[in-house]
Amino acid sequence: MNLEELEEALSRPTAGVVDTLSKLGGDVVVLGAGGKMGPSLARMARRTLDESKSRRDAIAVARFSRFSGIREQLESHGVRTIACDLLDRESVAKLPDAGAVLFLAGTKFGTKGSEALTWAMNAYLPGLIAERYAGVPTVVFSSGNVYPFVTVESGGATEETPPNPIGEYAQSVLARERVFEHFCRRDGTPVVIYRLNYAAELRYGVPVDIAQRVWNDTEVDVTTGYFNVIWQGDANAIALRCLEHVASPPRIINVTGPEIVSVREIAQRFGRLLDRKPRLCGTEQPTALLNDASLSRKLFGAPSVSLDRLTTWIGEWVRGGGPTLNAPTHFEVRDGTF
Repeated sequence: MNLEELEEALSRPTAGVVDTLSKLGGDVVVLGAGGKMGPSLARMARRTLDESKSRRDAIAVARFSRFSGIREQLESHGVRTIACDLLDRESVAKLPDAGAVLFLAGTKFGTKGSEALTWAMNAYLPGLIAERYAGVPTVVFSSGNVYPFVTVESGGATEETPPNPIGEYAQSVLARERVFEHFCRRDGTPVVIYRLNYAAELRYGVPVDIAQRVWNDTEVDVTTGYFNVIWQGDANAIALRCLEHVASPPRIINVTGPEIVSVREIAQRFGRLLDRKPRLCGTEQPTALLNDASLSRKLFGAPSVSLDRLTTWIGEWVRGGGPTLNAPTHFEVRDGTF
């Protein structure tokens, strides 16, 4: 798989996505579209609208300052782009009307030393957006980090598990949810809280981090010994299909793959794929940040890309020297400091 094929696969719409977006009464606005998931999500929306012969726009909004060339790439695929500082109230007020909003804006890494900005992005900004798009169906990206660490035997936190976030990043993500919930209840805005844990493609994600460490003969810490993962293309499709399940008060949906993945076992698999002997360190703790996405699978079906296929693709990508986004996940962190 080359880069063009990867981008195509990540943005390929499913029949379910086409059905969902065909019912929209306005444009699709993706806020925070300049990060890891936003570009392929916005492109999937555009491709879906084209496939259903809709005249609606897919609009990507971001500062477009993190990854070079993203804005130009999106526009080349027919996505309308708007450069905007979403913390600026006047700029937010000028954003176009929408039939649906996907909210991906926020910050995680670099929280330590920039706690005030983290809270502004993750707790203040949601209020600006919720007011601007009052009444508009909205999918709010959140994180499994709002849950407590749970045992592997538990099968993962469910939507009914009470939040217990560790560290300021996770606390600010819960604040994001609570702010949207407040305006959702006040204004009757239909919302899904989309708790993702974690998405991956070939250029970033927990399996990519592990594969690179194996390939580079760097230690793989197994202290946080387990994780969940889902192919980003499937995560994109589920996010768009969540627009059919928005509600007021908000509906919470966990999103991830069906397996609880062992860091040790996946490192050993990459060792076989890459002809390397993994250097493992640490001892597995009995708990980790794990999601039970049974509800998601009930609503949307199983992910289209299996863990086996994803790891094979990643192994081939790393062996072939494929580019990365240089965005480590820090999956091994247990104190919530990112």
